[in-house]
Amino acid sequence: MWEALIGFFFVFVPYAIPRTSATVSINSFSTSFPDLPAKSAVAVNRSGTCGALYVADPLDACSSLQNEGTEQTRLVLIIRGGCSFEDKIRNAQNAGFSAAIVYNDQNDGSLVYMMIHPKNITVHASFVTQFAGEILKRYAEEAIVRCCLYPNHYESSWTVLTISFISFVVICAIAVFVYFAPRHWSSSQGTLYRSQRVDVEMVEALPRFTFSSAHPRDCHTEDTCAICLEDYKDGEILKVLPCRHGFHSICVDSWLNKSGTFCPVCKHDLATKIACSDVKKGIRV
Repeated sequence: MWEALIGFFFVFVPYAIPRTSATVSINSFSTSFPDLPAKSAVAVNRSGTCGALYVADPLDACSSLQNEGTEQTRLVLIIRGGCSFEDKIRNAQNAGFSAAIVYNDQNDGSLVYMMIHPKNITVHASFVTQFAGEILKRYAEEAIVRCCLYPNHYESSWTVLTISFISFVVICAIAVFVYFAPRHWSSSQGTLYRSQRVDVEMVEALPRFTFSSAHPRDCHTEDTCAICLEDYKDGEILKVLPCRHGFHSICVDSWLNKSGTFCPVCKHDLATKIACSDVKKGIRV
């Protein structure tokens, strides 16, 4: 199950990167382009960021930019190359722009994940293809156009899918644990219980003798049963454990079947399967 979860992360999580989309509006005309936000730049919130779009001067934004716009929110369009992404973004920020859109200088249709140092970066920064950048540049040079950056709801749905899938896997794992854990515990308890009981054949094979107060006994048997605390009476059948302690036959059978595998007096464990031959040599039934 964990292997499947790890595989899911490698396959689907790259799609869950919160991309955005750039929308340019000219009078009644509007179109959208996919873009990829720069790492560590300020993220675009749900309401988006809109403002007048200007073409960078100079276009590569590798030096100080001109910003003669009067709008409160201004976005700048920059071409890739000439210097680092961080230099471009900082120059745009220093010039008073609220967001920077960098477009590819190569016509390969790919989006580049811009890596910048987050220290003191306060503007949005996104990367678009060369095709999108050329269209934005053409319209921005002809007139003042309104450009907006919005979170991509399609990509957000991948994030929701990721969370949903992980939640489903966790719930399944918990359900499997809840289902099998009691059975495993019950089985282990049963095995433990069975291991703490003496085999019936072994109990039956224990040597016995008839108690007589008038004859000496070749075992460590007192005149009182240590299990029921009753005195032995002549003619009662006693059983002797491998440790040479004797008890009422009924008492020791019940003890070994219910209470454990050890002698009630010396705690010798019968589960060690010590042979009873030594007992049989000295005790006759």
